[in-house]
Amino acid sequence: MDKFSYIGNADVNAIEALFHKFQQDPESVDKTWQDFFKGFEFGRADYSPSVAQGISKTTNSEVSENVTKEFRVINLIHGYRQRGHLFTKTNPVRTRRKYRPDLGLDVFELEPSDLETVFQAGTEIEIGPAKLKDIIAHLEKTYCQSIGVEYMFIRNPNLLSWLQERMELSQNIPHFTKEEKGNILKKVIEAVTFENFLATKFVGQKRFSLEGAESFLPAMNALMEHGVELGIEDYVIGMAHRGRLNVLANIMEKPAKDIFTEFEGRPSEDGLFDGDVKYHMGYSNDVTSISGKKVHISLTPNPSHLETVGPVVEGITRAKIDGRHQGNHRKVCPIIVHGDAAIAGQGIVYEVVQMAHLDGYRVGGTIHFIINNQVGFTTNYKDARSSTYCTDVAKVTKAPVFHVNGDDVEALTLVAKMAMEFRLNFRKDVFIDVLCYRKYGHNEGDEPRFTQPLLYKQIALHPNPKVIYSKKLIEEGSFTSAEIDAMEKTYKDELEKDLEEAKKVEKTKVNSYLQGPWQGVQMAGKDDFDQSPDTAVSEKLFLELAKKTTELPKDKKFFNKIERLFGDRQKMIESDTYDWAMGELLAYASLMNEGHHVRFSGQDVERGTFSHRHAVVKVEDSEEEYIPLNNFGAPEKLEIYNSLLSEYAVLGFEYGYAYASPNALTIWEAQFGDFFNGAQIIIDQYLAASEYKWRRMNGLVVLLPHGYEGQGPEHSSARIERFLQMCAENNMQIVNATTPAQQFHVLRRQLKRSFRKPLICFTPKKLLRYPSCVSGLKDFTHNKFREILDDQVNEKKIKRVAFCSGKIYYDLIERREKEGATDIAFIRLEQLYPFPRKQVDSIIAKYTQASEYLFIQEEAENMGAWRFVDNHLRALKMRYVGRDEAASPATGFSKRHNAETEEIMLSIFKKVPVKN
Repeated sequence: MDKFSYIGNADVNAIEALFHKFQQDPESVDKTWQDFFKGFEFGRADYSPSVAQGISKTTNSEVSENVTKEFRVINLIHGYRQRGHLFTKTNPVRTRRKYRPDLGLDVFELEPSDLETVFQAGTEIEIGPAKLKDIIAHLEKTYCQSIGVEYMFIRNPNLLSWLQERMELSQNIPHFTKEEKGNILKKVIEAVTFENFLATKFVGQKRFSLEGAESFLPAMNALMEHGVELGIEDYVIGMAHRGRLNVLANIMEKPAKDIFTEFEGRPSEDGLFDGDVKYHMGYSNDVTSISGKKVHISLTPNPSHLETVGPVVEGITRAKIDGRHQGNHRKVCPIIVHGDAAIAGQGIVYEVVQMAHLDGYRVGGTIHFIINNQVGFTTNYKDARSSTYCTDVAKVTKAPVFHVNGDDVEALTLVAKMAMEFRLNFRKDVFIDVLCYRKYGHNEGDEPRFTQPLLYKQIALHPNPKVIYSKKLIEEGSFTSAEIDAMEKTYKDELEKDLEEAKKVEKTKVNSYLQGPWQGVQMAGKDDFDQSPDTAVSEKLFLELAKKTTELPKDKKFFNKIERLFGDRQKMIESDTYDWAMGELLAYASLMNEGHHVRFSGQDVERGTFSHRHAVVKVEDSEEEYIPLNNFGAPEKLEIYNSLLSEYAVLGFEYGYAYASPNALTIWEAQFGDFFNGAQIIIDQYLAASEYKWRRMNGLVVLLPHGYEGQGPEHSSARIERFLQMCAENNMQIVNATTPAQQFHVLRRQLKRSFRKPLICFTPKKLLRYPSCVSGLKDFTHNKFREILDDQVNEKKIKRVAFCSGKIYYDLIERREKEGATDIAFIRLEQLYPFPRKQVDSIIAKYTQASEYLFIQEEAENMGAWRFVDNHLRALKMRYVGRDEAASPATGFSKRHNAETEEIMLSIFKKVPVKN
């Protein structure tokens, strides 16, 4: 298949020369050409031996003309494969745009008189030698009807052959049995009837109807049923609002009664659950396929921020592959449903597609459905993209794209099944662009004729997919009108019954997700944050882990700086002074030793942005990698990956991974803390609010390097204030640890609590190698995480108590020693939220002689933790010490930075007046 690439006129001359060479010595040309030229000579002989004997008498000019025309026909075949999608009948409500050149005979230098000529090129499409008119008819049916396909940009010949054989042998014409047609019809009826029912029973309510795209539902159902027969056990779905309720009811089998209860707006069974609109909520269910096989389907909750759910779905899928399915991608399949405006306009789509083949993020291929309404909220498609198609992002990874007429439900079903087979065979994404329309405006209360008057005039006259498909089935004799009406009535009667039941329900049902991998995890109680659980490990185990994880294999040669670094780590064991990297890595090692999986990704995390971690080291003069933490005999592995240069998609992916892996430690680290805001939507809509919107806990750890060290506006602040502003109802844990042991314990704490909450860690840069920022053995083996750290001073001498957080503590105690000050104590707030009020009150009570309270920070007054802490300790009337309010987080001038730092110190130790 596809032996020949596109052949221009210059190439034809070369092929003529090749043909003459073949005539003189057949073995002198490639076997592919031998086979073709033999077929050509046989065809020239008109299949008659007597004529064949005389073929040698054919003049060179005749041979040249025939060879030339054969390859012009091959050009035509290639033209249909490459550009046929531009000339399809895929748009149900608009006239397609015109493209030039078209697929006319003149484009390929052929003439109407050639239509009756038999060409060997017919073998290229598996129909044998055939008349040109029959070759064209075959190609028209295959590439220019209800299905248009973009795939010739694929570089792998095996993939091309697979697609061509599947499409050209069948001509992309469905041949379903009556039973299969009945299943399709059933889903079309459900899709249309469900929307009509909601429209009449809940007038004026937003539901983001599927109307105009109802064929999507039977296609989705067919794809999933087919996948189950091929071994899929898990589906993870992400989709926006449109059609979501229909999918919940008719694919996932969520009781219609529960959906109707949500329309009634009744409060939830759980008073702590704030809730979200019905078309944002997630759901999961075990569904039985037509053949009786069980399959788990989960629909991921999502906000109104379109396409944000994509990376979350991929992360959930990867977690299921790594966990339950032990690396087998054939057992689980992600499906993402896009809108046409969103897939073209939202950059997150590109980021997610770019992850598809990366080791740290691959999921074995994603099925992408696009419900192509040909309009955004009010924006016409011509104003929504520069590309020809909304799906052109698929070309990034050479994924095939099927454009299908949404009125042709059988064609769409055929493509859906083919897409599933392609995904399973080749581990690649597939895009299915469903050309359809939106019956109403952006929502049911919106008036679309304001902005698309001509389009909506056409839509108003257009029959729905049930009417179109019913007519087809009746005309071909597959079903009678009475049979179809009976199916519709049965389903509608079921909905009426469910509605009556819903009216009796007083509270909306909230399904518990604390099942499967979440079994044993509990919702946090009010008192669960009073103190941290025990996270210490035994001295014997700690020393054993420290020794084993700092050893490099003797049979491998490493870069001398790496060998020196690991030698220094071994000396830390002897000197009992463990630095930040050791504390962090031993936290992972101890958790792995206890059977917990540790997954870690982000930009440059293997080495660490500041070259402190070296969790992955390279063997000298090679690309061989060695991971010390995976070579000490733990039952679990450290999966650590340098990510692509993305924050948004990667944080979303890791959120999804943690969503499905409550017993794993899942970590994302920003290259610099400042860069987290590239993923602000994930933080705002998921990390901060998901538990209270969607009743979904998440234990993701986010590491954000933070600290003012004169590196400028973009490499100083991880914006502590933004996270603290989002804190409420114990939704997150905000930590700014100052010792290796504290970081060790807080990481272990994440899996030692009975509940899961996101952990935001502001991590140091300067302290990574700071001589005084070390911890001893007993700090790891006889302690736990302490939310607040008291100062080591003579309490009776203290007149001033200063609260601070982070690395400024080290600057303060060094200056105190230099100044010889004995009247001030520096209290470190290691955990800023949930605010450790009881511990703070206990410490304040110790300093009976204190008459002044300060809060010291290196951030500007309108940033950092100051205003948050002041709000919690208003009664102390603390004096603020820090930088003035500023628009930019930090200065870019080192001298100015040093002057600002000195001003802070002087205001503490020299009593220089500062602003209150």
